[in-house]
Amino acid sequence: MTDPLHPEICDAPATELARRLRTRELSAREVVGAHLERIEQLNPRLNAIVTLRPEQAMAAAAAADERLARGEPVGPLHGLPMAHKDTHNTADLPTTHGFPMLADYRPDHDDLSIERMRAAGVISVGKTNVPEFGAGSHTFNTLFGATRNPYDTTRSAGGSSGGTAAALAAGLQPLGEGSDMGGSIRNPASFNNVVGLRPTPGRVPLWPNPLGWATQVVQGPMARSVSDVALLLSVIAGADPRDPISLTEDPPAYGSRLTRDPRSLRVAWSPDLGGAVPVEPEVAQTVTAAAQVFTELGCTVARDCPDFTGADDAFRVLRGWQMATVLGAAMGDHLDQLKPTLRGNVEYGLGLTAADLGRAEIRHTALFHRMREFFARYDVLLLPVSQLAPFPVDIEYPQQIADVMMNDYLDWMKSAYYISVTGCPALAVPAGFTTDGLPVGVQLVGPHCGEMQVLQAGYAFEQATGHGTRRPSW
Repeated sequence: MTDPLHPEICDAPATELARRLRTRELSAREVVGAHLERIEQLNPRLNAIVTLRPEQAMAAAAAADERLARGEPVGPLHGLPMAHKDTHNTADLPTTHGFPMLADYRPDHDDLSIERMRAAGVISVGKTNVPEFGAGSHTFNTLFGATRNPYDTTRSAGGSSGGTAAALAAGLQPLGEGSDMGGSIRNPASFNNVVGLRPTPGRVPLWPNPLGWATQVVQGPMARSVSDVALLLSVIAGADPRDPISLTEDPPAYGSRLTRDPRSLRVAWSPDLGGAVPVEPEVAQTVTAAAQVFTELGCTVARDCPDFTGADDAFRVLRGWQMATVLGAAMGDHLDQLKPTLRGNVEYGLGLTAADLGRAEIRHTALFHRMREFFARYDVLLLPVSQLAPFPVDIEYPQQIADVMMNDYLDWMKSAYYISVTGCPALAVPAGFTTDGLPVGVQLVGPHCGEMQVLQAGYAFEQATGHGTRRPSW
């Protein structure tokens, strides 16, 4: 057994660290240095952080300490270290997308979310691993290899924000930002016993973004607790004129409004999205147990689920169109350099017709309205995040779930991507462990623009259960 270094710092909540840094109980050099030592100790087993710049990070920490000592104002994330997702642009660090041809690519700008985090005081230490171009909910690529699950290193850390989730679970960083198209924040949060929020499209504006009107891809916060997710959301949310769908209202201080009388919550739940997807028994049992927790909290709880007819077609067509438009154009005649599953997605997108896109958008819109009507009766919808627990790290994707064969590497993610296409916010929270000790999360889905409701429900659940406090054994 290994005792992880600096538990008093590296395992502390981000909200606590931020307070102690602002009051100078801790210095940024102490906090960043402790995390760098934890990274050196544990990351070789996980491969969660793939680009590391310790000297650069310590220099930034020293500068942060000096600013505070001079009495200059500091941001809410002052001195907190973070490695950023390797699909997110960072001007001073490589952004490889897990693709060998981009191993040395260094953008000339930060993504807007990283720009906001740095302005709030985050100290960048490196980048976290992703699947090739963020495609798929299992983090592996030919440039850096696979990321392993801290709870069982023979298992997947999920994806595409798998490096970030594993780093959070192992205490390599206190906060992380992810992105989510088909479950890429929620799936790794579930696999690693951490918290992740897929916000309503536009809640966290995207820039640069060649498809500014598209709603499939969002960026959102990840952390080890709902309070910490709320802290980061308060920093990265808010309107920006460069994003045409960014929500215009000022974001509230999400962390100050988490407490709510749970007896006022109306909770619907389903272990299998109303029979729409196969789910392994232990995962379904976890969802059932979570529903019982809400019952014991005094919520109004009912087994109910929206109609997800058309969700699969809408998601796959719109995803294929986006892959073809962005990645297909970028790769040109070099599609053969992509992993076969991703190349197949691009080729599928290139073959779509106007009729295909029109049909998908009609289904997309109909699903939005069914969800709108459903949430007139409920505040949150409780569902599984993933349809199974973390699978072996050396396979690309599970071949079957609950005796149902998977047709491709997307099929096993339906419980996540059916929610993506609704446009609703969804919070993944730790909900327990299998008999083999593997983490299982649930997702709490809210109405369009209902981030506060899912955060409040997730906070109540987290406080009642404490599942997220169980850390990996080393």
